[in-house]
Amino acid sequence: MSSHAARSTTSHLGLLIARLVLGVIFLLHGYQKVVQWGFPAVTDAFAGMGAPMPGITGPVVAVLELVGGALLILGLLTRVAGVLLAIDMVGAVVLVHAQNGVFVDAGGWELVGALGAGALALAAAGPGRFALDALGGGSRRRRFAARSSATAEA
Repeated sequence: MSSHAARSTTSHLGLLIARLVLGVIFLLHGYQKVVQWGFPAVTDAFAGMGAPMPGITGPVVAVLELVGGALLILGLLTRVAGVLLAIDMVGAVVLVHAQNGVFVDAGGWELVGALGAGALALAAAGPGRFALDALGGGSRRRRFAARSSATAEA
């Protein structure tokens, strides 16, 4: 195996690990909000934190974290899920955590910052080879490339 191929495989494994770890964290946070607390408690918590329209934003964030986490784990709609989860974390920083400083033990933004940066990095880099997104994408890219070259030759 060439060093380029080894780096490529290593990069894809790194994306897989990042997707799995971030996906599990988001999924569990969403599960906690949706299943353990329920929407009324989430709405009350969001209202207490000063979130706008807590009856809407609370349940939307809860479902986003649950479904978005699952999508990251599967590597399905990874870029969309990554952007939405990064926006979710920006909201968490702005509305709740920034005023508490950096460190998580004081309620700071370090954890949500890391989660948001990781989600945004996955949105930019894509899911990697070991993802459901990659199953159909390769054949679509090949068909597009074949059509483009056929058009260029005509």
